[in-house]
Amino acid sequence: MTFQPGFTDGRPFAAPLGKIVCVGRNYAAHARELNNEVPTTPLLFIKPASSATPMKERIRVPRHLGEVHFEVEVALLIGTRLSRARPEEVLPAIAGVGLALDLTLRDVQSRLKDKGHPWERAKGFDGACPMSDFVPFDPGTMPLDDLRFSLTIDGERRQTGHTALMLFKAVELIVEMSRSFTLEPGDVILTGTPEGVGALPEGARLEFSLDGHFEITARS
Repeated sequence: MTFQPGFTDGRPFAAPLGKIVCVGRNYAAHARELNNEVPTTPLLFIKPASSATPMKERIRVPRHLGEVHFEVEVALLIGTRLSRARPEEVLPAIAGVGLALDLTLRDVQSRLKDKGHPWERAKGFDGACPMSDFVPFDPGTMPLDDLRFSLTIDGERRQTGHTALMLFKAVELIVEMSRSFTLEPGDVILTGTPEGVGALPEGARLEFSLDGHFEITARS
């Protein structure tokens, strides 16, 4: 079933889900924990819409392909078209704020990186992007540079994020993305994951929190 973006107040979003534009290594501590260089420009990649699935449903992954790592991220739903955007155009174009998991086939990714190949097989598989509903965005009450979020697995806090620590803040990031990819209504931006990533256990209880806005419980 195709994932359809919606809001936490129960309203559906007017457009279907488009592309999911992601940034790698946007938290310095996460880059270091994987022994990667800290980037000086955004490291962008795209997940297809077919990778999205509702976060509140059972998270199913292709475990026969090796370890699947969890990476929780703040997700931004685009509401109006952006192309070569100016900074002042970005906030009015954001329709909602949520959370997503950038699931990664880590063994597959390592093999692809060693060969200098693209990552799509590791990042874009069916079910690779569990996604929440979106809080309707109000820049006056929801500062994008001061959002706190977390992921708890079987009662243990595994990831805690604060968007103030992003290397490339949301507005700067979307401006940069829009220079390469026109962003359309229904596109979703994943803003990077904090440190603490690891293998997703099978049959685990996952608790997601966007502080002050919502909590979601899921199963893997």
